Amino acid sequence: MSLAVSFDNIEKQFGPVRVLHGVSFNLAPGRIYGLLGENGAGKSTLMKILAGYERPTAGTVSIDGVLKTFDSSRDAEATGIVLIHQELNLADHLSIVQNMFLGHEKRRGLFLDEPAMREAATARLADVGLHKHPDTRVRDLIVAEKQLVEIAKAMLRDARLLIMDEPTATLTPAETQRLFALMARLKEDGVTIVYISHKLDEVERVTDEIIVMRDGRFVARGPTAETTRRQMANLMVGREVSDMFPDKPALAADAHIVFKVDNAYVPGWAENVSFSVRAGEVFGFAGLVGAGRTELFEGLIGLRPRTAGRITLNGEHINPRNPRDAMKHGITYLSEDRKGRGLHVDMALKDNLTMMTLERYAHPLLDAQAERDALKKAVGDFGIRTGNLASRARMLSGGNQQKLALAKFLHPDPRVVVLDEPTRGVDVGAKRDIYFLIHALAAEGRAVIVISSELIELIGLCHRVAVMRAGQLVATLGEDHLTEERLIAHATGTH
Repeated sequence: MSLAVSFDNIEKQFGPVRVLHGVSFNLAPGRIYGLLGENGAGKSTLMKILAGYERPTAGTVSIDGVLKTFDSSRDAEATGIVLIHQELNLADHLSIVQNMFLGHEKRRGLFLDEPAMREAATARLADVGLHKHPDTRVRDLIVAEKQLVEIAKAMLRDARLLIMDEPTATLTPAETQRLFALMARLKEDGVTIVYISHKLDEVERVTDEIIVMRDGRFVARGPTAETTRRQMANLMVGREVSDMFPDKPALAADAHIVFKVDNAYVPGWAENVSFSVRAGEVFGFAGLVGAGRTELFEGLIGLRPRTAGRITLNGEHINPRNPRDAMKHGITYLSEDRKGRGLHVDMALKDNLTMMTLERYAHPLLDAQAERDALKKAVGDFGIRTGNLASRARMLSGGNQQKLALAKFLHPDPRVVVLDEPTRGVDVGAKRDIYFLIHALAAEGRAVIVISSELIELIGLCHRVAVMRAGQLVATLGEDHLTEERLIAHATGTH
């Protein structure tokens, strides 16, 4: 049995900041809705109210015509409403099956019924295409596998209304297809699905209707089949969206090689990888999840062991022992894990910004005013939208957190900038801002490396793209040969 939901004049305030303004709309049973809006539009907050994680400041939620107020997410789950978070909500030290049943353990008398939990977990993992033993520790999974565990965990709750917040952000095309097939089966069973995504091509493919929010307000809804992607983007940002990608900076024929890697070997992840990047070049890395792209660069900057390979920066051989050492040489790496390795979300904005360059602000005591001045400049330069410069990083939307992370890692003024999934989970407006920033960095003569799972992003941004498969660099394609078909063929070994 599915659920019908009605939001009536929902408002939500966090302290003095109002994030939802009188939101009203309905969700009919057994349909897939694309919930669209820029970061900070209020989508996730509204869904957290529906799923029992937050309570509205004003307004009501009705389920099947009955007013409902959930005291907790567990209360909502008992009604059949399940939220799959964008930020993974798993305990790394526990096993897959322990995570899936945490707080919902099956019992046989006084004891846990471990065989029954293991059997149920195995079945749900198979549904989402994750073929891992349920006793595997979550810390031993890659990000994409953790996302599949989150989805499988939700399947155990017998959801009647399922909310998916950026579920494909880390998934391969094949995994995404399996998820879409699962969604179609759930829809046939009468489950209502709210699908939050910035990937408008996916919204176009899998949803029946779109609902658009902007600045904490409901602004539009309509059948997906009658709405173009461009119309979706325009509704989200409230204005006509021009071309997403700027013109690529011209690459001088005699541009010197800034960064060169020869025969890098990162045990278990990358073998004999060689490439070079010139001044002013945007150089991309494509490949399926698990191809070794992230792990290669973690090895190059000292985040994981590298047992072979020669790194040359502006003609000088270097051997970074850790990220701080790499930064001193002029290389910065912005991790795909924005909250785990990019930012300290419970710290202030200025503290995040200046963390890597504190020696600039210590004379010998820390000059807090100089730090604040640097933050004001970064907010202007990077278009970081914040109502309060003294707030903590976690108060920013996803897109603005990413801009803060970019500002932080560019603050040391590096010559080589490595950006790993720089637009994951950010909205169309923030994406465009980041694309223009990347080209501005290249135009200044830096070597910019972009690791991305979005092929259109690589094609639109890069002068050349290297493709990795199973730990090896299998092809490097020039601008004239950059097509989705060629990149996919090399990534999957079907070229």
